[in-house]
Amino acid sequence: MLPGFSAHRPHQADATLNGVRDSRLILDHESFVRLCRSRDFLAASLEQKPKLEDAARVAYLSPFHFHRQFARAFGETPHSFLRRMRIDRARKLLAADHLPVTEVCLAVGYESLGSFSTLFRSQTGMTPLEFRRAVRRVFPSARIPPAGFMPTCLLLRFGYRIH
Repeated sequence: MLPGFSAHRPHQADATLNGVRDSRLILDHESFVRLCRSRDFLAASLEQKPKLEDAARVAYLSPFHFHRQFARAFGETPHSFLRRMRIDRARKLLAADHLPVTEVCLAVGYESLGSFSTLFRSQTGMTPLEFRRAVRRVFPSARIPPAGFMPTCLLLRFGYRIH
């Protein structure tokens, strides 16, 4: 017998692991599908500033229960998901267009340039201008975005237009 294990509980470590694994599988398939629909609704309505109540209504849940279930299913809160999606869209705009940072800020749903820049830096490690400069060093022309170096199937999947 190994030290630290009793004869009465030979698989104590496995039971703990299974307990953690089982606690994450509390969502049934239908609930997960509704949460995915709600997540898609949030992603599609970034410009309209969706409310938690609206996303919860899509999932047929109360706002409180929706928030908890969303975080459990996807590992982030609905607010964190929206923030991440907005920053991802800002990255694309900064890399592909010559829009001023203020217009990018407004286009992704933020009203304050200062809070947008702070959030962008916390998410990417660079300010919006530093990010744009770094992209321009690698891809000097906005007319030749990273798209020039990626397979067409990936470009179409991520929303690039092929001319």
